[in-house]
Amino acid sequence: MKVGLVGYGTGGQNFHAPFISAAEGLELAGIVARAPATIAKAQADFPDVPIYASLTELLAAGVDMVTITTPPQTRRELVLEAIAAGVAVVADKPFAPDAKTGRELAAAAQAKGVVLGVYHNRRFDSDMQTLHQLIAQQRLGKLWRLHNRMDLDEPHTLEGGATGGLLRDMGSHLVDQALWLMGPVTSVLAHLDIVDRPEGATDASFVLTLTHSSGAHSYISSSKINYLSCRELRLYGEAGSYVAQGSDVQARDIFAGKRPANDRAGWGFEPPEHWGTLHTAAGYERIPAAQGAYHDYYQAFAAAVKNGSAPPVTTEQAIRVLEVLDAAFISAREGRIVAL
Repeated sequence: MKVGLVGYGTGGQNFHAPFISAAEGLELAGIVARAPATIAKAQADFPDVPIYASLTELLAAGVDMVTITTPPQTRRELVLEAIAAGVAVVADKPFAPDAKTGRELAAAAQAKGVVLGVYHNRRFDSDMQTLHQLIAQQRLGKLWRLHNRMDLDEPHTLEGGATGGLLRDMGSHLVDQALWLMGPVTSVLAHLDIVDRPEGATDASFVLTLTHSSGAHSYISSSKINYLSCRELRLYGEAGSYVAQGSDVQARDIFAGKRPANDRAGWGFEPPEHWGTLHTAAGYERIPAAQGAYHDYYQAFAAAVKNGSAPPVTTEQAIRVLEVLDAAFISAREGRIVAL
């Protein structure tokens, strides 16, 4: 299947192109880029892949699916253009600025019979895959609470203004992980830390408390401007607890110049020193890391396009994430718990 990539910033270059290239049966057939420096990056990385000035030109050249990974405020129109052309779409996160717009995009795709998926790729992290397997095996019994923390020492990557902020950025991932692991959310309590940026007031860190329909709770937090890097998962249940501090191995290896296509079988495993520990009445047990592979997302999406199955992250699931984010903004602004 021929894949077009729309946008070649940090996300397109590092979190999409290498994994499209690593997915079996997919071919990166075109990149949309306009800025001279961006074009130069794309040509250096993929000298044999055509560069197009617009999505319209890419679609005219012929592709089977497109990934839209341009800045958030530009995505709605591009997703709708691809849908109108009858081409399957992977929309980067945040899927839309709010749940209402997400529903609009989902309805447009359904009306056209187009597969539309959302790139919540961090379900495919090694630590998430490991924890998901433990839950499926019921090693922790009835789940009580999840602590999901990801602090990044990356102040230069914080997108400013009303369409940016860390809650829409990292929050999209962490909320999706909580919903995937713990189920639907019934209420949200949020605190946002706001900084002034040239683009406007911007949330630079957050803490969310989510109440799930099961009665369990998730505590989600992230920061980008506190000069701290920490990835930690804690899950408590009736039968014990699980604690892991990961290294974000896929991102680390990508930025070190490694590529998954060169070692699919060995890609994306947290090293032993970052394996999590399961604590139960029997004692403690180090849990070998499951493989994390963002290219698995692309292979599953391609299968959905070919077979008519559900994509790995559906629009319905992504809209539920947006509903939580919408509620979090209200909660932080009004200082109250917001019911869903």
